[in-house]
Amino acid sequence: MYERLALIYPVVLCGGTGTRLWPASRESMPKQFARLVDAERSTFQATLARVSDATVFATPTVIASAEARFIVAEQRDQLGLSADILLEPQGRDSAAAVAVAALHAAASDPQAVVLIMAADHVVPDTAAFVDAVRRAAAGARAGYTMTLGIEPDRPATDYGYIRRGEPIAEAEGAARVARFVEKPTQAGAEALITDGALWNSGYFLFRADLMLAELEAFVPAVLAAARAALEAAVTDLDFVRLDAAAFAQAPKISIDYAVMERTARAGVLPVSFAWSDVGTWDAVWQVLDHDEAGNAVRGRVSLIGTKNSLVHSQGEGLTAVVGLEDVVVVSTPDAVLVASKAHSGKVKELVGALRAQGAPEADAHLRMYRPWGWYQRIDLGERFQVKRIQVVPGG
Repeated sequence: MYERLALIYPVVLCGGTGTRLWPASRESMPKQFARLVDAERSTFQATLARVSDATVFATPTVIASAEARFIVAEQRDQLGLSADILLEPQGRDSAAAVAVAALHAAASDPQAVVLIMAADHVVPDTAAFVDAVRRAAAGARAGYTMTLGIEPDRPATDYGYIRRGEPIAEAEGAARVARFVEKPTQAGAEALITDGALWNSGYFLFRADLMLAELEAFVPAVLAAARAALEAAVTDLDFVRLDAAAFAQAPKISIDYAVMERTARAGVLPVSFAWSDVGTWDAVWQVLDHDEAGNAVRGRVSLIGTKNSLVHSQGEGLTAVVGLEDVVVVSTPDAVLVASKAHSGKVKELVGALRAQGAPEADAHLRMYRPWGWYQRIDLGERFQVKRIQVVPGG
């Protein structure tokens, strides 16, 4: 049993474009808003739902780009949940976003425990996640900046690792962080697992006042810019727009480099629930259910003689695959990707090449969201466009 404690303030960071998951994920509809894993909801929606227990969590805060504001609002409203939406005029990496989150929470309670979450993670077991957050919050209340360390199930080279140090008395099962380790080689990953290292999940819990003190000590320019941007913010419809000129002064640096690798009070709680940041199509394949041949499919798909593959079909068209193994096939109304799973991480390079060529498919989907709804291009000629338009009630 847990004693009654103050609510935890969840913050969902929605930055990033997920170019490794092109063509389903693009700048106009990043992976956190696409239904890549769950046919019913996006990972952003799943993240909001994960912190919807009002006996544990305060109203969530979502920090997103201005371009994504209408997608965020629509997907929040589809869940019937409340969330404050703060808009970044430009991306300044995670330290600036965390500074804004700490300031926003401190305005309600200077000692509020803040939970930082990415919008694109997959965590199927909500009960285990909430239990871990509550246990890690004890360490945060005691003055540590806590993170959740995932017990590895394989020697992954695409995650950072955490080496554990001495136990933290105030949080059962938690330990001080001895060292953060960058993404290792295969041999390095195997050695880290042998030594009991954990995956760095990217979830952080801290007291708002203590994080503000750490930011002031290590990156005062980031904190000053965040404070000025929040103080000069304006309300626009359902959003709070951070001041663009002030926010632009924040140096671009991640919270890992700005604080976590420099603080003397970093803590980690080992957790064993299933987790993935679904950073590549191979990672998407890993978290989906497989048929007897090891295939994972989405949408209208027909397979013959195909094994251990991911086939993702969007729209009304049929995608058929014959005689392939260990491949990724992603079909959208205006672009098709075929790649080996082993090289699916190189899709980001492909997107860069498409941008250099000026291909609109690199960043824009056919369907574009607006405050009143969305439009989708149906036909395009030299001097005309035909669009399908959907207007939300009252839009």
